[in-house]
Amino acid sequence: MLKRISPNRVKRLISNAGERVLRPHTMITAGKTPYRVVTDNGLVRLRHYGREGFPPVQHDVPLVIVPPLAVNMLIYDWFPERSFVRYFLEQGFDVYLIDWGSPNRRHASYTLATYVTKLLPEFLQAVREHSGRQVLSLHGWSMGGGFALCYQACTKDPDIRNIVTVGTALDGHANGQIGRQYAALNRALKAVGVNFRRVPSSAAYAPAWINAIGFKLSDPISSVQGYVDLIRNLDDREFVIQHANQSAFMDNLEAYPGGVIRDWMYSIWLENEAARGYFTLGHKRIYLSDVTANLLALAGSSDKLANEHCCKPIMNLVGSSDKTFLRCPGGHTGILSGSAAPDLAWPETAKWLAERSNLVS
Repeated sequence: MLKRISPNRVKRLISNAGERVLRPHTMITAGKTPYRVVTDNGLVRLRHYGREGFPPVQHDVPLVIVPPLAVNMLIYDWFPERSFVRYFLEQGFDVYLIDWGSPNRRHASYTLATYVTKLLPEFLQAVREHSGRQVLSLHGWSMGGGFALCYQACTKDPDIRNIVTVGTALDGHANGQIGRQYAALNRALKAVGVNFRRVPSSAAYAPAWINAIGFKLSDPISSVQGYVDLIRNLDDREFVIQHANQSAFMDNLEAYPGGVIRDWMYSIWLENEAARGYFTLGHKRIYLSDVTANLLALAGSSDKLANEHCCKPIMNLVGSSDKTFLRCPGGHTGILSGSAAPDLAWPETAKWLAERSNLVS
């Protein structure tokens, strides 16, 4: 026997469904924490988050968020009550974020070296000039953690005090079934004489829509389940708002410059040279043993894109004397900004940074 639905619930269902489909932008609460653009080169922008409504800065060392490519920045400011940037502002950190912008085919030739040796130094210098501080902490999620590690390995910048990596793969072949598939693909390419490093950057370019589809296909069951849950909870406005914000992130990813995806695929997933302690930037080899910053490495317990086994080798590869590995609940996005992140990943990161973010006079 069918259960009778009350008129009020019917109204909520119709109202929420109409707004979610026809006016989803009215439900977006992400990206609302105020910031100022410190510098903008036409593609990349440096954000500095304001302190109005937050405690004064309590730590000497600014925190610089180094995102991966392909994502939009909503992930760092997802919900007012679950915002990475708001949390660290509340903990007294001076927070900057490097927004990599929206690359298009004009940027297809950008390589890993472009970001590590040109763009990252340029924008870290802008942080130093704006903050008046030379010593910095870098926080890198996924590929962003790789950027941070490569930057210090390449430049040997002694004023990078702390590096936090979140879901950053270094041993791609250790990543379960995905890793084994990449290892097999690499052997097959070598057998037929194909060097992926020599693939033209224009051929490796991945437009935004491909990245959006690929990200969802990395966990198709969860992607489908999300829409099933939406239908089941259409009368719950808070749930519908949460779904709209998650979709705003997932449906609006950015493109990958071809040169970067080629280099990253080669170093991490195919040739897996990072697992042997180095990256190749152009014609130069840089070594992770030259990373000397204090290191905190986080891995997600259910991360399918970069599991614990491919993240943990960082502990044996970097030259840091102060290094900590932490396993946290969540998948690849969940470990950064999921519902469990404010309970473990964020507090542990804030505590670890706070203990290492005061300058000795």
